Amino acid sequence: MEANNKGSATFYQYKLIKKINTSAAWLRVYMALPIICVVFETIFLSWWSILFMIIAAPVVLWIQYVISRSVLLISGHPIAKRWKMSLRLPWPGYMPDQYINYGIFRKVQLHNFWIGLSITALFIVWAPLAFTVSLAVFHLWVLLPRLYILFRLHREQKDGMLKFTPADASYYSQ
Repeated sequence: MEANNKGSATFYQYKLIKKINTSAAWLRVYMALPIICVVFETIFLSWWSILFMIIAAPVVLWIQYVISRSVLLISGHPIAKRWKMSLRLPWPGYMPDQYINYGIFRKVQLHNFWIGLSITALFIVWAPLAFTVSLAVFHLWVLLPRLYILFRLHREQKDGMLKFTPADASYYSQ
């Protein structure tokens, strides 16, 4: 943090440590994954899998939204104007709109992963197997780019900052 010489404003200096690009080929493979999974579900489980995947999309996005907001509220981190719901690939779902602390992002995504899988596992008792599999597939598909970012940054310090754009994810240190 560096104070302005005029004393009226404060600005922050961030140093780019790592930039993780999302190539067009990677994006095409990412978009094809749910289609491939629906085809396999249709062949091996039920032809209802197509409808179940369509229903699973908003259900999973809502579950992840609730989990993310709950983790942020319980942790005491400000949410207003920092997080928003996005349908933009490769970052669908509830994502930070500005720079976000890597540790906070990591905490939210890991809670999303484990609690979301647990909730999905509860559906096996009440819903058809094809719907439960569709929930799990869509849940993992939405989290795949985020988990990839966490995997690529697992050795970085937790006090850095992340910035997401449609073309990349950038990790900065202060």
